[in-house]
Amino acid sequence: MDDIVREGGPVLRQVAEPVPVPLKQEDRETLLAMMQFLKNSQDPELSAKYKLRSGIGLSANQIGVAKRMFVTYLNNEKGDIVEHYWVNPKIVSHSVSMIYLPESEGCLSVDRPVEGFVPRYESVKVKGYDLNGKEVVKRFKGYQAIVFQHELDHLDGVMFYDRINAEHPFKLPQGVEIRSLYDLRK
Repeated sequence: MDDIVREGGPVLRQVAEPVPVPLKQEDRETLLAMMQFLKNSQDPELSAKYKLRSGIGLSANQIGVAKRMFVTYLNNEKGDIVEHYWVNPKIVSHSVSMIYLPESEGCLSVDRPVEGFVPRYESVKVKGYDLNGKEVVKRFKGYQAIVFQHELDHLDGVMFYDRINAEHPFKLPQGVEIRSLYDLRK
């Protein structure tokens, strides 16, 4: 956790730089180390031993590297663990409908609880490159879409709480279909 840049760190507000593809060995190693951190953080023994907070996504700027890359390690809709390495990711299309996590979002760079709804697109079509420099196009819905958008925001210098209504944290946007992620699961 000592390597995680905490809120207030200037790199978290920078727009990260594109990564040359094919990847340099240094960038591959950074991505692999980031993924290992996420895996360790979700292992009860290792997380207790090293005092790690559990994470499902990690952007390069959260470890002080201002490059457009992040990793995610989480369960998909079927309950299978999926890991993704993203280099120069972007959203190419998204739904009109939106969702939010009723308990708000968390972040390894934020050590305090933040209350409020963070509106996100319900589904996104995304494009980028993987660990091997191969172009990847995927569609994510629900929780995976939320996680992708959270990490992509980091690369643009945006923190999740920037998307919460400052005056009324639990007020949802008007004029758009929006519902809780958990309403989708029913």
